[in-house]
Amino acid sequence: MIKFDTSRFGTLEVDNDKVIRFPTGLVGLPDLNQYILIDHKDTPLKWLQAIDDPDIAFIVASPMLILEDYAVALDDGVRKSLQIESDGDIVVLIIMRVDGEDVIANFHGPLVINARIKQGMQLVMDHSQRAFQKIG
Repeated sequence: MIKFDTSRFGTLEVDNDKVIRFPTGLVGLPDLNQYILIDHKDTPLKWLQAIDDPDIAFIVASPMLILEDYAVALDDGVRKSLQIESDGDIVVLIIMRVDGEDVIANFHGPLVINARIKQGMQLVMDHSQRAFQKIG
């Protein structure tokens, strides 16, 4: 069990097998390597809460909720690094942010997680028109 404090959710205690490790961190946060997913009420959204920093939490969701045809091509290096044995291991999430009354989804930096071993990385995709999309 890991017990830690958060600014949004108070003190949390979670099993070690719920911890998702990002060995290289996320873009801009290379030293924060351990996160957990927390359900956001009765929605398909989740919070990705950093274990080592109580103030760092991101709203995340499956990109398919917004763009049904969204796909991430994983090269052999990513598959090897994440020890992906089958496509069933893969979970892709996008980070969302609230900017005033707008919710903006970041398709440029998807999170790719091997759900089997709870290890992930943030990819940096080539620039495209659909990199960021305002929702609603």
